[in-house]
Amino acid sequence: MKVTVDGVSFVYPNGIRAVDRVRLDVPAGQRIGWIGANGAGKSTLARHLNGLLRPQHGRVLVGDWDTREHPTSEFAARVGYVFQNPDEQLFARTLWEEVAFGPRNLGRSAAEVRIAVAAALEPLGLGGLATAHPYDLRPAQRRDLCLASVLAMATPVLILDEPTTGQDSRGIQRLTQVLESLRELRRTVILISHDIDFCADQVERVVVFAAGHVLIDDRPDQVFSRSDVLEQARVDGPQLVRLARALELPALPWDVEGFVDSWAAIRTLRTRR
Repeated sequence: MKVTVDGVSFVYPNGIRAVDRVRLDVPAGQRIGWIGANGAGKSTLARHLNGLLRPQHGRVLVGDWDTREHPTSEFAARVGYVFQNPDEQLFARTLWEEVAFGPRNLGRSAAEVRIAVAAALEPLGLGGLATAHPYDLRPAQRRDLCLASVLAMATPVLILDEPTTGQDSRGIQRLTQVLESLRELRRTVILISHDIDFCADQVERVVVFAAGHVLIDDRPDQVFSRSDVLEQARVDGPQLVRLARALELPALPWDVEGFVDSWAAIRTLRTRR
């Protein structure tokens, strides 16, 4: 489902202008990364996509719905939001009830709810813990549980706010597999992250925010080659890009294959000399 942000501005009651005339189009099925320092406006803008916040100027469309014209409860069927802090979302007494809440409230049958819950818990390694209390889980598992509760609703748009925080390599691998399955299902995914390396690996487009503005919106290789923009946004580029600069490679790769090719090229040149 397409998302359109059309000249949106938002000022908090304390006078902070968190979002300032932002324009973005996110096509259906795209995986897009939003990066920037704390306070850049990423999460504030994301909360406009499911109606938690309403634009004071401009508009937000999710599909053919204007967020100003529908209650937040209706947007639960279109936009799933996994918050940065999982404890802000959890309320049920068991994992099963937590994940079942969403599809049940969307009017799914009991059989559909059972299938949705199992399909959401298993890929995240939580299938055997369905009767456990959410707060008996480790923090990273609670984050996975929040993701499972959103996956069970099968929303066409998903917003993941800092999904790799606290995750070990196995957790990141599971998250990668989930994102790949969402790509195959043509779900729109907005990934808000300070984990630049993960973001570079997972998205096809990157938007860099600073002070409520969009500084650049382009392919990952184009964005991460702009050290001037990243410095303005107070964001470090991917580790491979920084290493390539330190080694004075002729190209600035943002994936392993590109780094290997660039390193091989410069070694060949140095050997010839």
